[in-house]
Amino acid sequence: MNTQLTASVAVLILGLALVATEVVAEDETVIKVSAGIEQTSGDYGGTETIEDLYTVMRADFDFGKIGFRLTVPYLSVTAPEGTIISDPDSEPVPGSGANLTESGIGDMVASLTVFDVFRSPDTGIAFDITGKVKFGTADRDKGLGTGENDYSVQGDLYKFLDRYVLVGTAGYKLRGDPTDIDLENVFFGSAGAICRCARRTRIGLFYDFRQSALVGGESIREISGVLSQRLSKSLQLQVYAFTGLTDSSPDWGGGVALTMEIG
Repeated sequence: MNTQLTASVAVLILGLALVATEVVAEDETVIKVSAGIEQTSGDYGGTETIEDLYTVMRADFDFGKIGFRLTVPYLSVTAPEGTIISDPDSEPVPGSGANLTESGIGDMVASLTVFDVFRSPDTGIAFDITGKVKFGTADRDKGLGTGENDYSVQGDLYKFLDRYVLVGTAGYKLRGDPTDIDLENVFFGSAGAICRCARRTRIGLFYDFRQSALVGGESIREISGVLSQRLSKSLQLQVYAFTGLTDSSPDWGGGVALTMEIG
């Protein structure tokens, strides 16, 4: 891994944390907890299908202009022996043995977002920036993770219209360096739109792009759709589905998440 880039990302994440300490005392804290489940299926360029059931618990702490998020996943993976789940947002490394099912805690992820780094009410444009750390907490021997930490930084650009929000994301991820896998640092991005169809209903359509972390691998490209329904003032349901457009992408996937605001 490029140590200069690693240091730069670490400094940026530290800078975001220092900014956070200056503003969290000024804003009312909003806490949200979420539970979700996602199923994906694909061969990812291998010869056998890899089935991944991804259960997630998440906590969000919003302090007005600053947001913290902690995600704790639990994985159940049915795949050829030797398969390694390199990252929930990346393609797995396919194995070649007999099919096995392994399960356990996945890689925990912590992120810090600074909202409205730039915001223009006149143009309806806003920009956020996020630093993220994926901790190598998954069991490497079971193939549920690489055992290494990853670091990423991304920017999110929003254009607010009457009933629509246009969204664009661009970022860069620095991958850990496991001893027996050659993983590349990657660029990633997405573009899409969210429509307010009714007072409590939102639908969205997105195109996602991620470079492959595997040397010589095809980039990951997906199209996803999402439906968000507010059930009450403090409860929100989200349902989504996606399909891959390349061999490195999942053939299909989908999930459901329920979020409750508790503070």
